[in-house]
Amino acid sequence: MCPSYRATLNEKDTTRARANALREFLTNSEQENKFNHDELKQVFDLCLSCKACSSECPSNVDVASFKAEFLYQYQKENPPSLRTKLFANNVKYNKLGSIFPALTNLMLDNIVTKKILGIATKRSIPKLANKTLIHWYKKHKLRLSNGSKRNGKLYLFCDEFTNYYDVQVGIDTIELLNTLGYQVEIIDHEESGRSHISKGFLDEAKVISDKNIAIFKNLVSENTPLVGIEPSAILTFRDEYLRLGDDKKSAQHIAKFTFTIEEFIKKEALKGNIRPNQFSKKAKTIKIHVHCHQKAHSNIETTFYMLKLPQNYEVTIINSSCCGMAGSFGYEKEHYDISMQVGEQSLFSKIRKFDPKVEICASGTSCRHQIFDGTTRTAKHAITLLRQALY
Repeated sequence: MCPSYRATLNEKDTTRARANALREFLTNSEQENKFNHDELKQVFDLCLSCKACSSECPSNVDVASFKAEFLYQYQKENPPSLRTKLFANNVKYNKLGSIFPALTNLMLDNIVTKKILGIATKRSIPKLANKTLIHWYKKHKLRLSNGSKRNGKLYLFCDEFTNYYDVQVGIDTIELLNTLGYQVEIIDHEESGRSHISKGFLDEAKVISDKNIAIFKNLVSENTPLVGIEPSAILTFRDEYLRLGDDKKSAQHIAKFTFTIEEFIKKEALKGNIRPNQFSKKAKTIKIHVHCHQKAHSNIETTFYMLKLPQNYEVTIINSSCCGMAGSFGYEKEHYDISMQVGEQSLFSKIRKFDPKVEICASGTSCRHQIFDGTTRTAKHAITLLRQALY
């Protein structure tokens, strides 16, 4: 069920209302731009683009793609705000901000800046890392190249969230895979385009998708897969790129051999390349919150399987819906309260009951941030927990 509807219980926030309203205006509007209606903006306003409807709705209605198209068309007549432009082009500004990350973090995480930009004053702002993952990788590439390559080579997609914010998660991924006998390659590529898609900047997203397809089409194969850490970023190759990209054949080829890190670990474990005896036998209890896009375009079980590799890990999947952050949605001042209400309904209330010794796992960067803001508990990516279990 749509998480925003569960929070508001307002019919306009249901999947059917959004789909029916869009159909009504596209059929009967006399406007030259049939998307240019404030009523449609209100209907789509609380859509979290979680994509649950695309997999759970009996009709498989993908309202997230409807919202992206609506925003794209609506913004032709109604120019986006400065805040929207900043969120859509966050990679450009993070690249600048990462030159002096401490100063950037100080400037962004204060009440004055938040009020100017329309960000909720109660919301904490993620901190830019001191060094990007790309910087770390280049510095350690020679050392990493000297490791065992017995299990082959893969291309790691260095997404924009891991590169600038969650650098340690990226390091954990590379070090773990290197220790397990994989040659990890990061090449120059574009960002995922996730922020552009979510804000309706589809022209920019198309340029990005075409560039990434051109970069990876002759590299990615069954023996050299493309693997990603952040679900919302890597899964664009299996979802939006198939629609946005001009080179459909190459996009489909890449999608076939593109995996989340959890999918890749499970696949390799089933082949016998990764084994339980490579990990600690120390007991640990882990509770998993699964990213919405992973539920829609991958599956829940891969994270569970991966974290069950250490023999004495007790792993449970939290019966939770969307965390409520939904990328930039939870930062926007008018959406903060509903964001936290969505998180409270099926996630925060459960986490608060967990023993402090229980590890919380969440693969999405937004999910981890939302869990901290809602419960003060620190959630870890599954790859970090698995690296910590290495002998």
